[in-house]
Amino acid sequence: MKKIILLGYMGCGKSTIAKLLSEKTGIPYLDLDEIIEEKTQMSIPDLFNERGEIYFRKLEHQIFQDLMTNSQSMVLSLGGGTPCYSNNHELLKGTGICSVYLAASIPTLYNRLIHNKTGRPLLANKNEDELKEFIAKHLFDRSFFYHQAQFKVNVDDKNPENIVSEIEGKLA
Repeated sequence: MKKIILLGYMGCGKSTIAKLLSEKTGIPYLDLDEIIEEKTQMSIPDLFNERGEIYFRKLEHQIFQDLMTNSQSMVLSLGGGTPCYSNNHELLKGTGICSVYLAASIPTLYNRLIHNKTGRPLLANKNEDELKEFIAKHLFDRSFFYHQAQFKVNVDDKNPENIVSEIEGKLA
């Protein structure tokens, strides 16, 4: 059993890198947000709007815990907040689990998120200045949890293939 868990702030490239890493390693790819959407038959923004963040975080924790305790190998892309709630960061320390924090700077995250806010409930109503401030504060608040990962890979100014190669080097 091998579980490779990718974590980091929204917009850092978790889903993109996880898919590529899955292709290169032959380990099945899973996306926690997609699993939640499948299970609830609702989009993440709709879940936040209709059921609230507390409901979402409880469901997220339950599904993440189930994934970490089953015997399935996977490359798993987490939601940006997953490690920060319900002691989920402790689940990253289990046997057979390799966790990788995809670290991106505030300017990188801002440039990636400014044009892609609509599907992200926490960002949807923020203007440019509010978005920069929000990312900076959120990143600071979540930093402790992200740094619980076994490995850290900086993604600034790197293409996905180089990031995947760097991760493979760390996992070897």
